[in-house]
Amino acid sequence: MKILLLEDELMLNNAISEYLKGIGHMVESFTDGEEVVNNVDGSFDLLILDINVPKKDGFEILQDLNTRRVYIPTIFITALNDIEDITRAYDLGCREYIKKPFHLEELGIKINQILKKDQKSTSHVRFSENYSYSKEKKTLYFNGEPQSLTKKQLDIIHILALNINMIVDFERFRVDIWGGENIDNPTIRAEISRLKKGLKEDFIKNIRGLGYKIDRFYSV
Repeated sequence: MKILLLEDELMLNNAISEYLKGIGHMVESFTDGEEVVNNVDGSFDLLILDINVPKKDGFEILQDLNTRRVYIPTIFITALNDIEDITRAYDLGCREYIKKPFHLEELGIKINQILKKDQKSTSHVRFSENYSYSKEKKTLYFNGEPQSLTKKQLDIIHILALNINMIVDFERFRVDIWGGENIDNPTIRAEISRLKKGLKEDFIKNIRGLGYKIDRFYSV
C-alpha cells in the first residue's frame, strides 16, 4: 500500500515509517497538517493521521478531504481519549482510532483488517458516475448496460476491482493476466491504454512508475 503518515513527533514518525516500510508498504511522512493538505491526493491507499499537529489538525484534514470528495481510508493515532473526540473522528469517516501509546504491531493489525475488509466488500462496485462492475459476473456496466470487452481487458478490470483503492503493480499484471510470461512493462501499458481509450469515462488511474488503480466512486 502507499501510505501517507502525519506525525509531528520525529522519533515516532521515523519509527512508524521504518516499521511500515519493513512490512512492505510505501510511506510518505509529514510533520504538519498544511504539508499534508498540499500533498495528499487519490494515489494514497491509506492515511495515518495524528490529530494534534501544527498548522492544520487531523480532523481539519479529513474534513477538507471530504469536502473535496477525496475518500481515502484513514486511521487516527492520537493521545486524545475523550469520547467527544472519538465520536468526531468516526463521524468524519475514519476507519480506526488508535490511542497513544500503542505497539507498532497493533497498527499493522489494523491496516491488515482494513485491507481484508475492502477486498471482501460488496461484489458490485461503482467506478465512476456511470460505470460499475460485478466481480461475481465479471461484467462491466455502463448505465446498467453490459459492455463488450476482450477477455484480457476484462481480466485487467477484474484484478483492479479485486484490489479497489490499491495500486496493482506491473508484476501483478504480468503474473495474473499474462500467466507469468516475460512481458515487458511497455506492453502492459499499451494494453491498458487501449482499454482506457475505449471507455467513456476515465476511471483507471496511472500511478507513475508504480502501476494502476481504480478508486471506489462515492456519489454525494
